[in-house]
Amino acid sequence: MTGAEFVPLSLPPLVIGICAAIACAIPGNFLLLRKQALIGDAISHVVLPGIVLAFLVTGTLSAWPMMMGAGIAALVAVGLIEAVRRLGRIEPGAAMGVVFTAMFAGGVLLLEQSDTSSVHLDVEHALYGNLESLIWLDATGWSSLFDLEALAGMPPELWRMAITTLFVLVMCVLFWRPLKLSTFDEGFAQTIGLPVNHIGLGLVVTAAIAAVAAFDAVGSIIVIAMFICPPAAARMMTNSLEAQVLWSVVFATVSAVLGYVLAGYGPLWLGFENAVSAAGMIATVSGSILSLAAAFGPCRIRGGAPVEA
Repeated sequence: MTGAEFVPLSLPPLVIGICAAIACAIPGNFLLLRKQALIGDAISHVVLPGIVLAFLVTGTLSAWPMMMGAGIAALVAVGLIEAVRRLGRIEPGAAMGVVFTAMFAGGVLLLEQSDTSSVHLDVEHALYGNLESLIWLDATGWSSLFDLEALAGMPPELWRMAITTLFVLVMCVLFWRPLKLSTFDEGFAQTIGLPVNHIGLGLVVTAAIAAVAAFDAVGSIIVIAMFICPPAAARMMTNSLEAQVLWSVVFATVSAVLGYVLAGYGPLWLGFENAVSAAGMIATVSGSILSLAAAFGPCRIRGGAPVEA
């Protein structure tokens, strides 16, 4: 494939996929260590009814109404999870499972009962996203990367995911020490005056921002996979938190690149005529990496040592 073909057709979705994977994987490390990995799954499901309702109210798929709708849905979900947990006196994981499945089902029903297919908002879009369609029509080759007029025609999802990934990285760097302390020793963190509850809430909000930004472009499948698979695989490679985060970024990037390539060319190499879903293949590759880490990782968990703060 020449630059004239790769840059407009493959570069934008590839970069979007990488950014989405990294933005979800970084907070996923802390959610995993806090035994809150299902929160990423819950967020990726509960944003659907918020996005659909935002479209029905505004009649547009603009970024800000979608973000507002998804954000409100996430806040409602947090309230419902807490209410179910307290009123039903059940453990948090079960409460999250009840709420996110119910809200996702409600979003699916809203999609089926409303005419949203004409604007590419349907059940398939919610699950798989529209990664393959995020092409750069104004690009003519590698030189377009230095052409301001051509750059203005890039898919808006790319800029959105790039900014979101940068935001996640900055938040992780700025609050690294409080996150470490509150994750590994909540009691000590409270003793030295750290606002543990606010730190936990900030982590969930950061994860929600990453999930909402990625949802439209890559769908819920990649969001769910990236919150869990790269951090879990990275956990089996090292007992150091810093190294774990770096490993998760590497695994997320490899999953996005290899998954996208295999989705487009894998079936052709095997003699089939049609490509497969990029989102599904990226999630499959991330799951395969997790399986390999579980089988051969030097720190695979068998009652072994905890992560070092």
